[in-house]
Amino acid sequence: MIDLHCHILPGIDDGAQNLSDSIKMAKKAVSQGITHILCTPHHNSSYQNPKSKVLLQVADLQEELTKRNIPLILYEAQEVRIFEHLMSEIDQDDILFADVSDRYLMLEFPTESIPDYTNKLIRQLINRGITPIIVHPERYKLFQSNPALLENYLRMGCLAQLTAPSIVGAYGKKIQKLSHYFVKNSMIQMLGSDAHNVDSRNFYLAEAYEIIKKEYGEGKIDYYDRVAKDIINGDNISLRRFRG
Repeated sequence: MIDLHCHILPGIDDGAQNLSDSIKMAKKAVSQGITHILCTPHHNSSYQNPKSKVLLQVADLQEELTKRNIPLILYEAQEVRIFEHLMSEIDQDDILFADVSDRYLMLEFPTESIPDYTNKLIRQLINRGITPIIVHPERYKLFQSNPALLENYLRMGCLAQLTAPSIVGAYGKKIQKLSHYFVKNSMIQMLGSDAHNVDSRNFYLAEAYEIIKKEYGEGKIDYYDRVAKDIINGDNISLRRFRG
């Protein structure tokens, strides 16, 4: 199983605070059946984690996991908070993508509202051949008040990633209900744990997959697994019809 969203790197954001935390998270991930993790530290919100810094952190943590015989493979990326000058940072090679081909970008919106420049920036990214992956859309106020608005971004060419704890109910019934709506109507293409620790913000990826399998069939799980592999490899993704 691939986890496409995780804050496992030590001391770099609000996730693991030290190496001990990272090792605990790695062991928990393995117990969940996770074999690969896309490391997605926050960038350009409360934290500045440019590409060069993240690359070193991932290499160092991978070395520590290997020393401890923890069977977990790490990939480097960022959870990039949307900001007006994102294209400039891409040009300066400060941005990490989810894949080696620089096709897929993990993009975070502010919780309360979406900036006026959002649509323009997304068009610029797509025109550059970059596909934004909107992370945890179920946790944004805009989509909570009008879930169908997510379709607009999907039609523009974005993808969307659901947070596993959301559908398990870790963020409350309202977000859980919206998560089911997005899954049922084929409005998300992948899951990620968004794990920050093994306590208050745990993985729940295995639990989320089990819920989705039970409610919507194994086909959904197979699709999410295939998309996760395609993201990491930088391959094309076949979209399922919205409201499918």
